[in-house]
Amino acid sequence: MTPAAERILARDPRALARAATWIENRHPEAEALLKELFPYTGRALVIGVTGPPGAGKSTLCDQFACKIRAEGKTVAIVAVDPSSPFSGGAILGDRVRMLRHHADPGVFIRSLATRGWLGGLARAAAEVTMLMDAAGFDVALVETVGAGQDEIDIARLAGVTLVALAPGMGDDIQAIKAGMMEIADVFIINKSDLPGAAKLERELKASVGLAHRPDGWAPKIVGTIASQGEGISEALAAAREYSQRGADPSRQAGIWSARLREMLRDRLLDRIPPEEFTGLGREVAERRRDPYSIVHDLLAKY
Repeated sequence: MTPAAERILARDPRALARAATWIENRHPEAEALLKELFPYTGRALVIGVTGPPGAGKSTLCDQFACKIRAEGKTVAIVAVDPSSPFSGGAILGDRVRMLRHHADPGVFIRSLATRGWLGGLARAAAEVTMLMDAAGFDVALVETVGAGQDEIDIARLAGVTLVALAPGMGDDIQAIKAGMMEIADVFIINKSDLPGAAKLERELKASVGLAHRPDGWAPKIVGTIASQGEGISEALAAAREYSQRGADPSRQAGIWSARLREMLRDRLLDRIPPEEFTGLGREVAERRRDPYSIVHDLLAKY
């Protein structure tokens, strides 16, 4: 085993930070490291936390981390943030929002920039989560960027998906329309002390009652006031209840099928220099070539 892998398995924070940077920057050594570490994955409980901006996802993750640490377990937080248009880095580094954990060796927080990636996750999120899993963290929390209604990629990554909503934001029906019913294993009504919480709960219960998931699970609905730490234990218990039902082999196969598609697409695109796309785009724009012929030529070439 390589020294880098040994340090990851020993949960060395510097080695973890360096490896996460390798993954995010597509460093040549990252893939070899992940191949070596893959046999050690599959042990962590991976909890995805998604929902619209302002629902309190970061506060929920902060409170989950406190609760998990109080149980004597370790937790990694992979927080996906919007990208700076200038540096490409994460604008809202979650180390700022979760400062109370900075000196705790049982908590590791990594912010990832979306860098234009859609679906609420960063391109490197799945592989960084695998890294944390291999490092032996008991729980990995993955917080999506909170960009809107299309954040369903988290369902391809997390073992349990929590959808956080807040009353009075106009996001309740939007979330239901946007496919959240299909990906949510647990609904969290955060800021449940605000007006409209009861109405939101009624609407969610009605929608859950109409939905028929292949695995037969009816998503739990939990009210929280994350800023005060209320309902956190119940939300975590609901996530664990879903997880303890046992991994659905067909769901796991579907998750890895989707991941393999993304990995293949990524590796293919990585082979093609950006300037080649620029030149080919110019040819199509000037009607010198059609896009279909170009795509077939690229497939044949790469």
